[in-house]
Amino acid sequence: MLQTEFPFKLPLGYVDPDGNLHQEGVMRLATALDEIAPLKDARVRSNQAYLLMILLSRVIKKLGSVEHINPKMIEGLYAADLSYLQDLYCRINQNGTNRVQTQCPHCEKLFELELSDLGE
Repeated sequence: MLQTEFPFKLPLGYVDPDGNLHQEGVMRLATALDEIAPLKDARVRSNQAYLLMILLSRVIKKLGSVEHINPKMIEGLYAADLSYLQDLYCRINQNGTNRVQTQCPHCEKLFELELSDLGE
């Protein structure tokens, strides 16, 4: 069965206007529309870097108790969290999984590691 939603935990977390910290969330796989629609946005046309803000706001289904994610909220993330989410987006949408292949430093055996299980 195809996994379309991936839980995550931000390294630092989003602090909402009331001072509440939100770290755990869910990101879904992107659709073609998720990647195409933001290109029509005036904010993206004037600043290509804004594409990431809109894209993440479309694919993050929830962050802590916040269920409506918008670009302004993504703008308020710490740089470490933004980088983490960008990396997660690339992993799940390019590989279809949140697993990475790694190697044991002792026995040199290759194995896959599910990153979300570690709380990253």
